[in-house]
Amino acid sequence: MNYRMIGKIISRILGLEVLFMLPGLFFCLYDGDYNGARAFGISFAIILAVSGVLYLLCRHARRGFYAREGMVTTGLTWLSMSMLGCLPFYISGQIPRYIDCLFEMVSGFTTTGSSILTDVEALSRGMLYWRSFSHWVGGMGVLVFLMAVVPLSGQNEGYTLHILRAESPGPSVGKLVPRMKQTASILYLIYIALTVLDFICLLIAGMPAFDAMCITFGTAGTGGFGVLNSSMADYPAAAQTVTTVFMFLFGTNFSCYYLLLIRHFRDVFHDEELHLYLTIIFVSITLITINITSIYGVREALHQAAFQVATIMSTSGFATADFDQWPVFSKTILLILMISGACAGSTGGGMKMSRLLLAGKGLLRNLNVNLHPNEVRRIRFNKAPVDEQAIRNLYGYIIAYGGIVVFSLLILSLDGFSIETNLSATLATFNNIGPGLASVGPTCNYSAYSDLSKIVMIFNMLAGRLEIYPILMLFLPTTWKRA
Repeated sequence: MNYRMIGKIISRILGLEVLFMLPGLFFCLYDGDYNGARAFGISFAIILAVSGVLYLLCRHARRGFYAREGMVTTGLTWLSMSMLGCLPFYISGQIPRYIDCLFEMVSGFTTTGSSILTDVEALSRGMLYWRSFSHWVGGMGVLVFLMAVVPLSGQNEGYTLHILRAESPGPSVGKLVPRMKQTASILYLIYIALTVLDFICLLIAGMPAFDAMCITFGTAGTGGFGVLNSSMADYPAAAQTVTTVFMFLFGTNFSCYYLLLIRHFRDVFHDEELHLYLTIIFVSITLITINITSIYGVREALHQAAFQVATIMSTSGFATADFDQWPVFSKTILLILMISGACAGSTGGGMKMSRLLLAGKGLLRNLNVNLHPNEVRRIRFNKAPVDEQAIRNLYGYIIAYGGIVVFSLLILSLDGFSIETNLSATLATFNNIGPGLASVGPTCNYSAYSDLSKIVMIFNMLAGRLEIYPILMLFLPTTWKRA
């Protein structure tokens, strides 16, 4: 295990974290929130001290960085960023308990949007900025950002792919271009361009500038933290529509945008994952609209159905209506969408469309093998054969996914909430959705859960965002043995 290289990378990430937090300090100073400014200042000192010590200890890191180091680096980076990034909330006293601060920060970085806050509007603008911007940082991945803008060493030592694979959402990550630094840069340029476009559209739709900025961060990262207690319900319908469109866009595989840029339109048109994504969107909106028309009328039902499908399927977590009051049929569809999630290579969470496709194709192949035992059939994805190791990894992921859901559900049940509350809370945190149903619905929060349950949900949010393995590996004794 190359501990020094891991420490060197984490030290640089913590330095970037201070840079990301700086605008929060400026908002506090501008608004006269000197307690908040003091909290940011103390937090900067602590984070920079930790970063400095790590850098001094690890500055002479040797070469040799493999998949194991990539997994461990990713897991430890997200843990350290969350544990230190939540300090402004705690030091300022705006969120009095550290475990609640950590829950809120992990929810931000993992783009989950689940909150323990009972009054969001009580936070200062500096804290609201940092809370929302954490979504944007976590959406594409802070390690991807580091690779895009900061050279980790003088030469490409081959470890960037291991980090990108460990941090990027989806079953597999490949190169858009031959050099991984270029791939990371392209991903972030697309991400930034869509973010700016979303912000401009929200301003045109009549949203205040600060609100538009925070909502854009939440939409881009598919996170869902708002700045109002009503989430998105009190904004103009035009702003809600803009957010609906961009939630779907940010839930799409970013490789599709790259292919459009280089004019490979046919590849995008024939993309199987995109077909499934759009089909599920259309069917879900249609069914929910029909089911809730008696509540809203056709036009408003379509508007509400589209927004709620977008926010759940992209795993954003915004809300314009209390869908917990909708008919059971509509709530069941939303619960299913919590599991399916968005596309691989997007900023969304969940199982991912590509995994569902591969799992379905694997099931069909197994059925055919039972009918024709001697037939050899390869699974194909977008006309390319899928490596059998990828299929085995998929089955392992599904087993781990089910095991974590069952374990989490058992722990959360100790708090005495209904099965609907606990199941939706488990799925909402593990799939990085945000709101669940019943006592954790869109008008409620997670504050009533015990500290033990919050720790379990913190684990769920990190495991869900990092595709399970980087977090599970931290608890595996063999991970820490020297190779």
